Amino acid sequence: MNAPTPALVARPERLRLVGQRRQLLGVMHQRLMVGMLLFAAIIGAVVLRLTWLGLFGDHAGRQASYSALIPPRGDIVDRDGQPLARTIDSWTVALQPAKVIGDKRALAVQLAGLMPEKDAAGWLAEINSTKSFIYLRRRAAPRLVQALNAIGEPGIALSREPDRLYPQTDLAAHVLGHTDIDGHGAAGMERAFDKHLTEEATRGEPLALSISSRIQQALEHELLQAKTTFNAVGAAGVLLDIHTGEVLAMTSLPQLNPNIAGNMDPEARFNRATLGVFELGSTFKPFTVAMALDTGDVKSMGQMYPCYDKFLRPNGRAVTDTHPFGRPCSVAEIMMESSNIGTAQIAGQVGTERMRGFLEKMGFLGKVEIELPERGRALTIPKAGWDTSTTMTVGFGHAIAVTPLHLAMGYATLYNGGVYRPATLLKVDRRHPVAKGRRVFTEETSYKMRALLRLVVTKGTGKKADAVGYRVGGKTGTAEKVVGRGYAKNINITTFAGVFPMDEPRYAMVVMLDEPKATADTYGWRTAGWNAAPTFGKVVARIAPMLGVRPDLKRDANMSEVLPYVREEK
Repeated sequence: MNAPTPALVARPERLRLVGQRRQLLGVMHQRLMVGMLLFAAIIGAVVLRLTWLGLFGDHAGRQASYSALIPPRGDIVDRDGQPLARTIDSWTVALQPAKVIGDKRALAVQLAGLMPEKDAAGWLAEINSTKSFIYLRRRAAPRLVQALNAIGEPGIALSREPDRLYPQTDLAAHVLGHTDIDGHGAAGMERAFDKHLTEEATRGEPLALSISSRIQQALEHELLQAKTTFNAVGAAGVLLDIHTGEVLAMTSLPQLNPNIAGNMDPEARFNRATLGVFELGSTFKPFTVAMALDTGDVKSMGQMYPCYDKFLRPNGRAVTDTHPFGRPCSVAEIMMESSNIGTAQIAGQVGTERMRGFLEKMGFLGKVEIELPERGRALTIPKAGWDTSTTMTVGFGHAIAVTPLHLAMGYATLYNGGVYRPATLLKVDRRHPVAKGRRVFTEETSYKMRALLRLVVTKGTGKKADAVGYRVGGKTGTAEKVVGRGYAKNINITTFAGVFPMDEPRYAMVVMLDEPKATADTYGWRTAGWNAAPTFGKVVARIAPMLGVRPDLKRDANMSEVLPYVREEK
């Protein structure tokens, strides 16, 4: 028989050790699970926080990074994106007297040699002053910075700061304006849009103007040449798109360099185009005739008026003509030869109340409408003192003073179909649409006036304004300049206001010369027909191709509406 197998029995001490190990493993497992759960919870919280920040956070980090890429002041560009104003970093040089460690007298001599606006004694006084910080030069030239740095004086501090640069120098300077030493807009569009150009939300995108640099340059060049040729003290010019109100070019002379505007003569900083108000003479006569057409007082271009040697207004003062007819004349002839006598009678028919109503709707009794802060207000006789004699005088362009921009907007209103719109220096696009206008003249009147102004250029006082093939229409204006409290008999403001092409008007332009002088080529004449008119024609010949206006000798205004009423003098 087999022997029985003995039973194996663990000792109590061994069993107790196994139990302790199992209990320890259980505790460790629990702790590991708790740790994993806590870790998962932390990861989850981090993920949720990142998700929330991504969806709803303020993106402060990204904004700071993005802001660093945006210039402190936005750029200004023309309608084609050409830069007109931008911000760059420039050098600023300062003196910290307390930190000067070298020979102060020697330093003063060196500073006087580099910056001669003060002598050595003046600079020594600055060095010995108790001030903690003194600007030596802001917007310092690189050569000066290099020379000051070479001195090696710890008391001379060099730093960089934003500076406004106008890369085209004097181009459209009065439109752009300029900034002050601290970078704030001080004039022009810089001042008008200072907030837009400095706010973070808008400064990253350039401010697009309506100005065309190419057209602006042509206008400035021809006006500067005319100012020089006729030795005028100043000049102004404005070109408008008559359908949108956009200013495509605007200039005022003397020239202004906005990079150094603070050092320029006040006469150069003055904007004659929008701030200066002048009596612009016979350029007003088309408005008077248009008013009479609208009211029905003038029924055709052949309507006759007595145009003899003089005409007496109700106040007893006589009206005379430069080119007297000495006979009855038609409306067409009145405009062609710029008859004060005929126009005064037409104005008298329109009457005071109706004339003031037209002028008000045209904006001629208030400030000119445009974005610039430099805006002139029309000057005329107060309503209480405005009588029939005043109405007759205003009818031929005296007793009322307006800016050249006022006049350009008036011609735009008259020839765009009769609707007044404020002028704008912002490019018209989706964000800045064409302004809503108000009707001043009927479309019929607007159309009839085309041939009348074309007649002035083809046969009248504005012959020298013609640009072959471009169908120019316009009106000369010569007025005695107001000097002190009266009119200067031998000092004139000469103007030519016109529209082209006259068969399908698109652009209105005004050129004005302030105190032009007679020359040998003008045979002693200093009137608008001899200086402003030819300047207008030269500008049109240059800019019309840029504007897409093609020369065409076969097209013209409907001259059959006026030519039958013009007597050919033998």
